[in-house]
Amino acid sequence: MSAPRPLRPALSRPARRLFSAVALSLTAALALSACGGGTESTTSGAPGTAAPSGGQKLSGKIIWADFGGPTNKARQQTYFDGFTGDTGVEVVSTVEEDALVDTMLNGGAGDYDAMHVGLDFAYRYKDNILSRPAGATLDQQLPEDIRDKAWGTFLVGHAQGYLTSTFPNGGPQTWADFWDVKKFPGKRAWPGTPGSYDSTCEVALLADGVAPDQLYPLDLDRCTKKLNELRPNMVFYNSYPEIQQLIASGTAAVALGPSGQYAALRNGGQDVTVSWNQAVVAPNVMVTPAKAPNADNIFALAEWMSDPQRQAEFAKLTGYGPGNPDAFQHMTKETLDNVVTAPAHDKIVWQNSRARSEQRDALLAWYTGWLGQ
Repeated sequence: MSAPRPLRPALSRPARRLFSAVALSLTAALALSACGGGTESTTSGAPGTAAPSGGQKLSGKIIWADFGGPTNKARQQTYFDGFTGDTGVEVVSTVEEDALVDTMLNGGAGDYDAMHVGLDFAYRYKDNILSRPAGATLDQQLPEDIRDKAWGTFLVGHAQGYLTSTFPNGGPQTWADFWDVKKFPGKRAWPGTPGSYDSTCEVALLADGVAPDQLYPLDLDRCTKKLNELRPNMVFYNSYPEIQQLIASGTAAVALGPSGQYAALRNGGQDVTVSWNQAVVAPNVMVTPAKAPNADNIFALAEWMSDPQRQAEFAKLTGYGPGNPDAFQHMTKETLDNVVTAPAHDKIVWQNSRARSEQRDALLAWYTGWLGQ
């Protein structure tokens, strides 16, 4: 079973939060091909604008930076192979380096044409990110004020999961239930590294009765108080695969984590329940830095990736929610059951990435301090 990228501390300048690149271990693989068009690769223009295009045939390459693993493999099967076959443009994948991402998000030069970031980073560094060309197909699942800057969207759900047999009469549904160790006894698996604070404050506030539309700005002191209530019953994990181990072994009765880990347990033969009630949706996106060397090529790939059938196939392979809601029409029930943003999951809670971008440094400092108590 392929493991997702381990959690890691965020870095300074800029302090980078953990991106929730959590892949499912689904075995189906289908590389889709479709016709695409494009323009000749050129050097990008000024920050915040798309590179010029002359309507000519594409050539050259793309340097794609993400976290590798099963998610990148799914992209290769679903997007890259067909795009290369249709256009001749080679997509060269690399595991992104924090220092280079830092440099390019701050307007410097580098090799990357596309970088995987959290949507809060797209907001924070939007002045150094290229806009999509006029007429591009934008991801409708993103807020309107950032759609021209972010693309290749995949939506991760931070949810609670448990072995169905642990609670034969029905398990926890809300985050208040997650905190209720009397009604639902047992330890809670919880993220234990500084860079893994994603959604922890939102979850604590929801458990404390805060309405989803009142979460932001996040009240960190209130989060601390609520987390301290549950801390004696927490078991900390330092990498995502540990969630599977803690749940399967019975060390933890319930876990907070990316929903893909529970699907991986199901793939391994475990009967696992995931509660989508109040699952927190974390938008992950790709961005094109202002000094991307092959901007025309990458924007042609971005358009290729906007196709709803390709996005449905990517969701099948990964369990991530699509940027194009039309993709839901091409998903089977089995796929929809694994996707946090599926239409039937009508009680989910979306992160406010713009608000989080304004608190990002404070969030990292807060969670680092809380873990060290």
